[in-house]
Amino acid sequence: MKKSELRDKIKSLVQQTYKAKSINLDNGEEITLDADKFPVLVKFPKLKDVIVDLLTNQYEVFMKAIEWVAPRPTTFRIVLGNDENFLLIYTERSWIAQVEGKKYYLLNLGEEEQAAESISRLLAYGVPAPAEGEAPAEGEAEAPAETPAETPAEEEETTTTA
Repeated sequence: MKKSELRDKIKSLVQQTYKAKSINLDNGEEITLDADKFPVLVKFPKLKDVIVDLLTNQYEVFMKAIEWVAPRPTTFRIVLGNDENFLLIYTERSWIAQVEGKKYYLLNLGEEEQAAESISRLLAYGVPAPAEGEAPAEGEAEAPAETPAETPAEEEETTTTA
């Protein structure tokens, strides 16, 4: 490859980069330049700060989605990787985390730590069960078939009268 060919290829790639959110390579692969996995965080930058406080900078590993649930009070549902979720509610004074039905006012450091521990427990629940038709993951045993419970009528028939 000549120096001029390389220069032309770089120019074309730069033009593609600034025009589109993705680059098409010669072998048919596409590289996406859109790094935002959660577009809601672009609209609400304070939300990202709260999530980082609760889940650390590596929050993307533990989260599946952020859903904007209600406009007033501004409420977000944070869906974790194991399909568990919790709510973050914005108020004038502070953010409120609602985890497993309990509210934590994140203005208080103690309650923020308790909220982080509750979220940690949610994450510890494990991965969701496979959908129908999927094989269970390695190390998971299939659930045994349920046996029908005895009815009270059967128990009455077995009693003897004296």
